[in-house]
Amino acid sequence: MAEQIKAPKAASLTMDNAALTEAVQGLLRQVESGGDRAVRELSNRFDGFDRQTYRLSKAEIENSLDSLTKQEREDLEFAQDQIRNFAQAQRNSLLDIEVETVPGVVLGHRNIPIQNVGCYVPGGKYPLLASAHMTVLTAKVAGCERVITCAPPFKGKIADKIVAAQSLAGADEIYCMGGVQAIAAMAYGTETIAPVDMLAGPGNAYVAEAKRLLFGKVGIDLFAGPTETLVIADDSVDGEIVATDLLGQAEHGPNSPAVLITNSRKLATDTLSEIERLLQILPTREIAAKAWEDYGEIILCESVEEMVVEADRVASEHVQVMTADPDYFLNNMKNYGALFLGARTNVAFGDKVIGTNHTLPTDKAARYTGGLWVGKFLKTCTYQRILTDEASAQIGRYASRLCLMEGFAGHAEQANIRVRRYGGENVGYAMAAGSRHD
Repeated sequence: MAEQIKAPKAASLTMDNAALTEAVQGLLRQVESGGDRAVRELSNRFDGFDRQTYRLSKAEIENSLDSLTKQEREDLEFAQDQIRNFAQAQRNSLLDIEVETVPGVVLGHRNIPIQNVGCYVPGGKYPLLASAHMTVLTAKVAGCERVITCAPPFKGKIADKIVAAQSLAGADEIYCMGGVQAIAAMAYGTETIAPVDMLAGPGNAYVAEAKRLLFGKVGIDLFAGPTETLVIADDSVDGEIVATDLLGQAEHGPNSPAVLITNSRKLATDTLSEIERLLQILPTREIAAKAWEDYGEIILCESVEEMVVEADRVASEHVQVMTADPDYFLNNMKNYGALFLGARTNVAFGDKVIGTNHTLPTDKAARYTGGLWVGKFLKTCTYQRILTDEASAQIGRYASRLCLMEGFAGHAEQANIRVRRYGGENVGYAMAAGSRHD
């Protein structure tokens, strides 16, 4: 039976916050009714950033690109190449199909890119330029016609590195605005911003709540909460590397869960000691220490089988596996956002550069969905055609009887008229077509 070596102090995270919802609803209404004027008022209020238009000009975008050092640009381009290559491989795996299911009946589907996508790139506490790769670039690989993107100013100015990443990723329009006003402007549209069909990208609690409330009017990628990390480890690794990987994600925010599941009591106690040591020297220790104190957890299991059970229960966004046999968890785990297999890789690689998408399910959503990927920007839409009179009459007879089993006379007549015209049969109005058993 699993033993809790360290328990979290805070209650489990929930997305239910009535005050937050009410505040976000008010901001959404303000932008919906006020358009560009409301966007400007809110950008002044929350970001202290005032402009006639928040869309960046070509010259401003070029200035942001020019602000990069040669090394910074090479690093961004390398990261985007990795993400593009993997997204393209995923896109290539999604095939349109067409099949003749019975003689004369052809069914198919097409993977159609969403036309207008709005991508949000966070930039308040940290300028998360990697989110530009994960959203804008992935949508462009999917074939979306128009991809616009918003990011808040950073320290009162245009966030040059984010803008550079957005541009290199292929954004069609770049706006320097953040928060609920950015999400609302993209979803509702304004006098100068055409509305989008889908929103993608992470953000703070207000951004996440805005996306949740707008779901239905527009599509969204995920209901995203605070970053989560789970490390699964045995005595093949030491406490220092485990502690480093836990704290590396805990620095995202004071409510970021960081969990260790292990079958080694020694590793559990060594990790606790290493966390205490590293928190003395980590520059972001104020945030990471709070997250570890309130949401940190260590679970000791008796076997690898129990480790899998516990890991699936936690259903974490990021799961780092550092065991003697990482593939055991690849082959047996069911609930996770992304797996990082072996000590040579880690969550930071996935966050920034390795190629898999870093926008992943949180708050146990990994039980029913994966993360953002090229397929999220595609609609798989079906079609059908019937090639012969015989096939139309055959399907019509079945449809007639099945519709009347449900009491749908009008539906049945859609079938019956085709049985009469293409099958030459005299079917009474709103009556069941004959069967081979009559």
